[in-house]
Amino acid sequence: MLYQTKEDMINDLKGIVDIHKNGVVTILDKDSFRNKIIDTLVYNAVFNKDEAVKDAARSTIRNVGNNLGVVSSSIQSLYEAMGKKKYKGFTVPAINIRGLTYDVSRSIFRAAKKNHVGAFIFEIARSEIGYTDQRPAEYAAVILAAAIKEEFESPVFIQGDHFQINAKKYEKDKEGELNTIKKLIKEAVDAGFYNIDIDTSTLVDLNKPNLTEQQRLNFEFAAELTAYIRTLEPKGITVSVGGEIGEVEKKNSTVEELRAFMD
Repeated sequence: MLYQTKEDMINDLKGIVDIHKNGVVTILDKDSFRNKIIDTLVYNAVFNKDEAVKDAARSTIRNVGNNLGVVSSSIQSLYEAMGKKKYKGFTVPAINIRGLTYDVSRSIFRAAKKNHVGAFIFEIARSEIGYTDQRPAEYAAVILAAAIKEEFESPVFIQGDHFQINAKKYEKDKEGELNTIKKLIKEAVDAGFYNIDIDTSTLVDLNKPNLTEQQRLNFEFAAELTAYIRTLEPKGITVSVGGEIGEVEKKNSTVEELRAFMD
């Protein structure tokens, strides 16, 4: 069912969720929300033509999730703990969902509960956002809704994968391409993507005389975009930021390239 107005949505939520004027929600009937309402909210969050209704559905999903412990989160603290050897013996899978996102993510949450898996990432690349027509706000809302539906009341990790500089566009308009990435990053962070993979490895130039010069544009723009992300972080959240030292499918990266990038 598509709501015609925000008021239609609010009326449908009566007795189940109370939406206060300041946007805060109170859950009155958790079971009815899961069994009767969440699927309709997802449908409107994706397909409603009215942007106000679409945004209201997405906001309601996120606010209800926050109440239930389904919180879009940064994985930074876990990675830091793993780096200090406080946790070991496992890796964190990252899954790109390009279609049927609600159904696929529901199945992932079910499998995670069955196998007692705590840390896993849902991600989507810049290219995938384009060709699947899934903007960050839609992707995040649908995944959080799937967690609510499957009673996965734990932190949810959503990541911008390969937020990549297009080398050809960069050559034609350097500032324009950089600003395009910055706009995408802001859109993603605003939607609850608290994990961002910056990919400026497309600017690596293997024709340069040494590793530092080969990696220079890569590490300079990765640093600039990381600094930009830090200005967008909500209070109390450190966005987990990743980088790339070599373009996918070109060749295996080396320790020396990593050191040139990091130094």
